[in-house]
Amino acid sequence: MKNILKAILAGWGAKKIGGGKCGCIGGIFVFIILYWLLGYVIN
Repeated sequence: MKNILKAILAGWGAKKIGGGKCGCIGGIFVFIILYWLLGYVIN
């Protein structure tokens, strides 16, 4: 359940931050960073 929550929050944040400004690669990069950071916050 924690992994699903992390993925949803990271996806939402990547869409907000990397939306149309950075392109697809930027969105993926932001998603990975947010997912990694949320791992520390949620645990």
